[in-house]
Amino acid sequence: MPKRFVIIGGGPAGNTAATTAARLGAEVTLIERDLVGGAAHLLDCIPSKAMIATGGTMDEMRRAASMGLVAVEAQLDFEALRSRIAGIEARLEGSVRGLLESQGVRLLQGTGRLVDDHHVEVTGPTGATEVVEADIVVLSTGSRPRIPDWAPIDGERVLTTRHAYPPPELPEHLIVVGSGVTGVEFVHMFSAFGSQVTLIVSRQQVLPQKDPEVAAVLEDDFLGRGVKLFKGARAEGIDVSDDGVAVRCDDGRVARGSHVLLCIGSIPNSEGLGLEEAGVVLDGGYVVVDHNCKSAVPHIYAAGDLSGKLPLSSVASMQGRKIAEHALGLHAGPHRHIDYEKAASAIFTDPEIADVGLAEADAFAEGRKVRVTKVPFSASAKALINDDPRGFVKIVSDPATGVVLGGSIVGQHAAELISVIAVAVTAGLKVADLAESLFVHPALAEALSDAAD
Repeated sequence: MPKRFVIIGGGPAGNTAATTAARLGAEVTLIERDLVGGAAHLLDCIPSKAMIATGGTMDEMRRAASMGLVAVEAQLDFEALRSRIAGIEARLEGSVRGLLESQGVRLLQGTGRLVDDHHVEVTGPTGATEVVEADIVVLSTGSRPRIPDWAPIDGERVLTTRHAYPPPELPEHLIVVGSGVTGVEFVHMFSAFGSQVTLIVSRQQVLPQKDPEVAAVLEDDFLGRGVKLFKGARAEGIDVSDDGVAVRCDDGRVARGSHVLLCIGSIPNSEGLGLEEAGVVLDGGYVVVDHNCKSAVPHIYAAGDLSGKLPLSSVASMQGRKIAEHALGLHAGPHRHIDYEKAASAIFTDPEIADVGLAEADAFAEGRKVRVTKVPFSASAKALINDDPRGFVKIVSDPATGVVLGGSIVGQHAAELISVIAVAVTAGLKVADLAESLFVHPALAEALSDAAD
């Protein structure tokens, strides 16, 4: 008899676990209350990148004169942008749904809750319930924006990220609270659209978890765009009036604008799932899991944001695949576990930022000896052809063995280029392997071999 998989949450982790388990012969039921493909993925990640792409095109048109063209001032069609985003979401959801159905996965719309460790109660849109029996349970319910008590969210002037893809209207002056990955992407996209932007930065640099050199390049770009930076300030209150908002900071400064957007992290969707009653251990709302994503209950797994690991779609998908393989016995012998420290990530600002593996600052903080080589894109023929020499490639390696330990890239197409360093980090390649690779000329990727040389 095939094993019965019940998966709560159809985001990247859930749908990958579902298709993998189905291909391996399991009987799979997937429960999703919003969008198959994941609300966080389809309502956050994908729309933001679509908006960034539109803003990037507008920036390119403004720079047309430098490419020997007559400059054109593009005007944003807000309704056309809204329609474009909806079309992308619909196509992606349809693609995921079609793949699941082709694999024989049973899709149930509704919310799931553990009745006990082997039974899941599903409540549908009409309130009707059904209990599904499970040999394996996968929890992948994702997360939602964190909203502090002092923030009067109204979806009109005071927004979370879920209200901003796109917002009800184009802000004249947007105040972004939070300078992490999500916050800086919003600063980039709305400044490209023509909004005035103020960014409240709680530390002394944007992207406080990133390489200071990387953050400096982005800060220079923001200042060039006219973005106001409130450094060393924490928001602690928001006042809303008929004509705008005022964000009060703990140092006495007040940022005034037309709209405010909160980008201060997320919290896991773990309430109401019956987890603790079923024996699942939580820590701060996240499910405590081992290296196989297994919870304290041997046949209950957690993946994606709920697992408390890296909140990346790529990581969630890998977790989903690994869970299905482990639960169905493919990992009975030695196998490669997920190494979260080797996950590549990117920030889709202009210029793009991407990194993977060991960071230079972390290595020095640990007292670890590393070799760091850096090549600016200003030395790249392709970057000059593209009229965008901003940024650099930095590679971190072991001075004794030459093994690539990590790297960071700032510049055009950094999110694509980082894949080369990611493969090197995962496979244990040496800088010599990159230096001796014959890349295309002229290409931005040549900076990778130059940095490795």
